[in-house]
Amino acid sequence: MKNTSMASLLGIFSASAVVILVAMSVAVMAVKEFKVGNDLGWMEPDANNTAIYSQWAESHRFHVGDSLSFEYMNDSVLVVDKYDYYHCNTSEPITAFNDGKNTVVKLDRPGPFYFISGAPDHCKNGQRLLVDVMSPHGPHPIAPSPPSTAFPPEPDKGPSPSLPPSSGVVVSATLSSVFMVLIAGFVPLLCSAM
Repeated sequence: MKNTSMASLLGIFSASAVVILVAMSVAVMAVKEFKVGNDLGWMEPDANNTAIYSQWAESHRFHVGDSLSFEYMNDSVLVVDKYDYYHCNTSEPITAFNDGKNTVVKLDRPGPFYFISGAPDHCKNGQRLLVDVMSPHGPHPIAPSPPSTAFPPEPDKGPSPSLPPSSGVVVSATLSSVFMVLIAGFVPLLCSAM
């Protein structure tokens, strides 16, 4: 009888461990880091290629948890609201980065993210990026690419949205915690079954 119950407990433990490990690996595999502009990086585009960042964004699908890598020299990356994006306003960014060569921004919520260069006239010359991040519960409507030189009617300028803290660490901690609880629960059962 003890061998049968021990085998059952071992089977349940093994199945639970496999399910948790698969869930953890799926979450890790789903996260991607995208290099903005591919080989061009983050720089003022040529006059005949001002839509390069819009085209780049259209060719990718972004999900919550992904991140963008901006590679640049003598420039900056500003996270701005919609109004500042369309009007190339660098005076009130949500977040500003000018840490040199590489800035990584985590896409930690669904919806649009707006980026512009902080260098004078770079945004007006096409160095701006709009990415729409898909919801983890299904696709988020993808906003059409903005024209490179035309500006839409001026929307109400409300408070700037803040970037919420990332939830990736919390998810990993939760899955790890569940795994540890299962181990802690099954070890005494296996020992008592022997």
